[in-house]
Amino acid sequence: MAMLEDDAPRRRDAFVPRVLDPMGEEELAAYIAELREEIARAEAAIAKRQAQKHAASAFFRTP
Repeated sequence: MAMLEDDAPRRRDAFVPRVLDPMGEEELAAYIAELREEIARAEAAIAKRQAQKHAASAFFRTP
């Protein structure tokens, strides 16, 4: 039986964009600031994982 798109499991933390039409300029600027903070947090997590991977690779490198 084929799984319908609505039946597929979804990530709990999936980003859900806000409706921008009712927002004023100050609200939009605050929203952008929040998004930039979240992007910075995600980029830091990526950098940390890459550093760990690099360290492990260097440790287990064959001479």
